[in-house]
Amino acid sequence: MLAIVSSAALQGIHAVPVLVEVNSGESGDPRLILVGLPDAAVKESDDRVFSALANSGYRKPQTRTTINLAPGDLRKEGPMYDLPIALGILQATGQLSGERRLDAFLIAGELSLSGATRPIRGGLAFAMQARSAGKRGVLLPMASAREASLVDEIEVYGVESLAQAAGFIEGKTDLPNLAGTNAFENAKETSDDGLDFSDVKGQTAVKRAVEIAVSGRHNLLMIGPPGSGKSMIAKRIPGIMPEPSLDEFLEILQIESAAGSTRRERIQRRRPYRAPHHTISDVGLLGGGSIPGPGEISLAHNGVLFMDELPEFKRSALEVMRQPLEDANVTISRSAGKVTLPCNFMLVSAMNPCPCGYLGSQQKECSCSPHQIHRYRQRVSGPLLDRIDIHIEAPALTISQLRDASAGESSASIRQRVEAARARQRKRFAGTTIRSNADMSHRSIRQHCQISPDLGDLLQQAMERLGLSARAYDRILKVSRTIADLAESETIQSSHLLEAIQYRSLDRLGSA
Repeated sequence: MLAIVSSAALQGIHAVPVLVEVNSGESGDPRLILVGLPDAAVKESDDRVFSALANSGYRKPQTRTTINLAPGDLRKEGPMYDLPIALGILQATGQLSGERRLDAFLIAGELSLSGATRPIRGGLAFAMQARSAGKRGVLLPMASAREASLVDEIEVYGVESLAQAAGFIEGKTDLPNLAGTNAFENAKETSDDGLDFSDVKGQTAVKRAVEIAVSGRHNLLMIGPPGSGKSMIAKRIPGIMPEPSLDEFLEILQIESAAGSTRRERIQRRRPYRAPHHTISDVGLLGGGSIPGPGEISLAHNGVLFMDELPEFKRSALEVMRQPLEDANVTISRSAGKVTLPCNFMLVSAMNPCPCGYLGSQQKECSCSPHQIHRYRQRVSGPLLDRIDIHIEAPALTISQLRDASAGESSASIRQRVEAARARQRKRFAGTTIRSNADMSHRSIRQHCQISPDLGDLLQQAMERLGLSARAYDRILKVSRTIADLAESETIQSSHLLEAIQYRSLDRLGSA
């Protein structure tokens, strides 16, 4: 008897349809044959499935059974096919029949030897695939079904065991439809984690630069000695970012789901913050693997990627980031296929002014030679610096600043100004794919960043003196537009342009 169960395979962050075809009752030795380009984890599913069947009160096939995962030219990986294979075997052997059609649902899930289900990667992507394929709904492990419930227009059911899934298909078990439970509206931001800008002592100029960077989603580089508060400030940046929209939130969850790092306990409506160590590999940063998956830059999509000690990252890893920073996506090609992953993140980076970290410090003398300083700064290439809109120096704190007991401005207060600036940008770019000033194209810059002839001459002088590139020219105008938004100005004024120019610290240092 032939049974066909609909499932899916992950390609990047998207799901593609896979049919699990089970044919039982064939003549020959009683054994199971699994075909369809499975990896090792899929090949091991027969042992898990047979144990789950036995421990759930069902019998395993007594004849030769062939299982085909179609299409045959698509690589299948992971244990997500355990549940559809088990249900297919039950139907093919006449142990499963009921009022609900098996092929009306997209089914995926890992099984334990006891028959209990375990969560899988890609629950959200599977729900989206089921909707586009016209399926009635999805049948997933409970933890994976919670994230899938964010997708509307389909039914979402979570199961705790194989027996429960079989009972649901037969109509003997009723399960709540998790879809339409307003998961997005009920999702709350992270509880107070104690990270607030009011804790940051001094660094008024740095906090101003951070506010501008977040308001326009500009990339930021902080340069200062150890202990100046660079990492402390970076950790507090998500707290002043606007709440993600529904579309942004679904994109964030889809990437996390594909990477297997979904917040399964409670869906939290917040932006991601990723801080990879400088020893990370190129694949860990950009994504990849035998079957390409998301890396740190994609996991930071619609959020913050913090790269501390920027010059300590491998040169190859830094250089391959140039294209993703420009295009907001990364394309990865492997023998198993090619995928394009989104990575529209805000880059926040930090570095010391020299190898020892104390160049220009009033508290400690720098021990680095000019050659060492030059070689250290050259680890971050000019083309990469061009893609960082704001460079800001974070000086060492004085003892009096550290002793100051007064609280600084809170994150909530800063966030109000950021949201007001973002609101002006949403109004400006309504009807386009542009979400913030940093996303403006050359045509948009000409339209929304017009400056007077006098300001044009001023910018030309700065460009010539600092030896800036055309890309840096565009980024100065984008930052100027954001500063004008924060000042509630319809046009870019001289003070806005001058402040944007001064945020090219490394360019000024390099021209000195």
